[in-house]
Amino acid sequence: QVQLVESGGGLVQAGGSLRLSCAASGGTFSSYAMGWFRPAPGKEREFVAGISWSGLRTFYADSVKGRFTISRDNAKNTVYLQMNSLKPEDTAIYYCAARKGNTIQTMSGRYEYWGQGTQVTVSS
Repeated sequence: QVQLVESGGGLVQAGGSLRLSCAASGGTFSSYAMGWFRPAPGKEREFVAGISWSGLRTFYADSVKGRFTISRDNAKNTVYLQMNSLKPEDTAIYYCAARKGNTIQTMSGRYEYWGQGTQVTVSS
């Protein structure tokens, strides 16, 4: 059983930056691909970014490409989401998720473990 705890959310002005962290425990972190998701209209959760278990491969939603960067530190059992040039439409609760294996998946149902989320609010 893997436990995930997000942190780093907050209130920021448009154009600003935040770095989210997701600390994992209870499993072999390097065995899991990781993803970040947020709620979206008409979807349970929208894929934001994903990273393979080695960290060598990443993938981003078009809406955040060039602004967000996902990374991981397997020695610290932590995955990060650096968010730059934030926009009001990025306002959401951001969830960290883990799935066994190396493949990045964009569908939330493919992830087995989820954190409780951290709120990001971007003011205009």
